[in-house]
Amino acid sequence: MPHHHRSTRWVQIATVVVSLLLPTAATMAAKPALQACRVEGIPNEVQCGTVQRPLDPARPNGPQIDVHYLVVPAMARNKQPDAVLLLAGGPGQSAISVAPSVMSRLGRLNNRRDLVFIDQRGTGQSAPLQCADESHLPIQEALDPAAQLKRLRQCKESLEELPYGDLRFYTTTLAMQDFEAVRLQLGVTQWNLVGASYGTRAALEYQRQFPGSVRRTVLDGVAPPDMVLPASFSVDGQAALDALFAACEKDTQAGRGCARRFPTLRQEWQSLLAGLPRTVTVNQPMTGIPETFTLTRSAVLQSVRAPLYAPALAAALPAAIHAAAQGRYEGLLGLSGALASSKALRLAMGMHFSVVCTEDVPRLTTDTQPVGADFGTSDADLYRAVCSFWPRGAVDADFYQVPKAQTPVLLLSGGADPATPPRHGSRVAAALGAKAQHIVVPQAGHGVMSLGCMHDVVFRFITAATDALALPQDASCAVHIPRPDVFLPPIAPNTKAAGQP
Repeated sequence: MPHHHRSTRWVQIATVVVSLLLPTAATMAAKPALQACRVEGIPNEVQCGTVQRPLDPARPNGPQIDVHYLVVPAMARNKQPDAVLLLAGGPGQSAISVAPSVMSRLGRLNNRRDLVFIDQRGTGQSAPLQCADESHLPIQEALDPAAQLKRLRQCKESLEELPYGDLRFYTTTLAMQDFEAVRLQLGVTQWNLVGASYGTRAALEYQRQFPGSVRRTVLDGVAPPDMVLPASFSVDGQAALDALFAACEKDTQAGRGCARRFPTLRQEWQSLLAGLPRTVTVNQPMTGIPETFTLTRSAVLQSVRAPLYAPALAAALPAAIHAAAQGRYEGLLGLSGALASSKALRLAMGMHFSVVCTEDVPRLTTDTQPVGADFGTSDADLYRAVCSFWPRGAVDADFYQVPKAQTPVLLLSGGADPATPPRHGSRVAAALGAKAQHIVVPQAGHGVMSLGCMHDVVFRFITAATDALALPQDASCAVHIPRPDVFLPPIAPNTKAAGQP
């Protein structure tokens, strides 16, 4: 799940009250919902809409928020009535912001189905809970834990001054009630849900609350409600890193083999960690200006974890770790910022912490999963510190349960995913029961829907005329999707690669 901070939760409401607060199809149909608009990165004219929602459902006449959404109309005139709804990751991603980048994955579905993107409350244009942009900060300040906590405390205080700044009311449960209000406003009988990363948790919660509103569900990179994110980061990140080392050790092909170029990679990694903290001078990856700062163990672990999300970036990790063990850190720090540099992937950190501090961190005290040997408890410690002062909402106990699926669910996992590996998808698939299928792409990272034949698998699943035809899908092709070859930097003249005579 994209990658570092989390959010807050809600006050319990009885089912009958919730149903009263959600608009009916009749009341919503009377009001025109959509206006023509343009979105950067999407060439065609699209449609934009808003639905007004109470910040706190227990106070329907209290502060209100506008939940913004985007509809990309189907290309065909004889379109199908079951729109496709994308649920973005994070928590904290704006679905509208990521829409241009996912259109290539969903384009075939868009031929006969509307695509809908809703900015979840706290993100994008929907009562955004944005903290200050930190991309300009000097490396030392960005990495200093005390300075980081101070900035987050300041962010919390500034957000609380907003008209919608009660940070307890940005839980996944409340957000999915907003999504149901959008469905009613659009007059969609049933959605096809496509959730990615944290969006899978949101999709499961929507399906739990409104099972009759769902036709099909795709969960790409499964993040269950009971995941306890900070703890999972440690064990799952460790497994992905260990798998990288193992793959390198097995790659002995002549000329291009990782093991031939980096025969002691695991030892170099441990040596790098053992030498921390240390004062280093590095060219800032964004500016190229040299900066001197203290390189800490947690900073190195973060730098390694980020590229593990994408195998194409992870392919450069052996070379970066090798260089860092020799005192050259630019490659490692540059890889860590490669994903974060995209504006579309930036998280609304206020919303992020509001969700995680409510839904995950309170369960750390009872979590029994082991920690990664290298990653340890650094993530959990950070979240505990932030959540000690971040407002916390309420969570219905049923939130952590996954009921049997009433309609088909397709779960997708990458075998090399450092955040949502197959163990989570397997657990959810078992809970969902007979109407669920779990597909693992062994060599893939975080998110597999767009890889090779998986594109076609998802398309066939959603467009199948009946539930019986939707599942099971033939995904044997997934086994053959390869891991990218390791990146081998050029060897300087008169220099021998490690391990060569």
